[in-house]
Amino acid sequence: MSDIEAAPPAPEPALCPHCAKPDFLCVCDSVEPLQTRTALLILQHPQEQDRLLGTARLAHRALKNSEMKIGLSWPSLSKALGREADPAEWAVLHLGAATADLPPGREVVVLDKKGAPLPDQDKALAGLKGVVIFDGSWAQAKTLWWRNAWVLKGRRLALNPNNPSLYGKLRREPRREALSTIEAAALTLARIERKPEIEKALGGFFAIMLEKYRAALKEGLVSAPAPSAKRRPPRRDKKSKSAPPAA
Repeated sequence: MSDIEAAPPAPEPALCPHCAKPDFLCVCDSVEPLQTRTALLILQHPQEQDRLLGTARLAHRALKNSEMKIGLSWPSLSKALGREADPAEWAVLHLGAATADLPPGREVVVLDKKGAPLPDQDKALAGLKGVVIFDGSWAQAKTLWWRNAWVLKGRRLALNPNNPSLYGKLRREPRREALSTIEAAALTLARIERKPEIEKALGGFFAIMLEKYRAALKEGLVSAPAPSAKRRPPRRDKKSKSAPPAA
């Protein structure tokens, strides 16, 4: 045996109890939680693996009126929330319509059950008490959609953002209008409540996280994201123009 002992492995970095990210990526100290009228429910697939670049926990941390649950199915919206709620008064975010079919100039669009925009968008958005967002890959979001039948009782929202995700080249999105969970939440709540400061604040938290991630890349604390095949959005069913939601 060699007299030279092998160096012990480097200890795993400590994880923040709030965002579950290593200390060098945590931005929780910069987050001042916002109060919104509209509630947010984030349902995360238990196999979601994008822990370094994921934003679901950050979105939950940044919004006082939010809940985040990890799992595959819940018998009702009330069970998922932990309080009484009528799914008809909530909306579910999904990418079920081509952007060419959406009204120009509107970044948040309410769809009917066939995936077509409703004629009176302002009326359709009025009275919403909350929004459900699925966090995970396309396949994981599809699983969550079909295993929670109560989402069919809610209104359906599609995003048509004017700007692409801040992820840039750090993460390839399946469609141009796809955003991170925190960006999707920020855009949706800001448009529903007509408060651009919501989008500005949450986008600022996300930008700080990405800045820290790029710094960690330069220091060798994290590895560059491996290139992956572009994910295709799920095909529409021949009997319906709607598609499962996406995170």
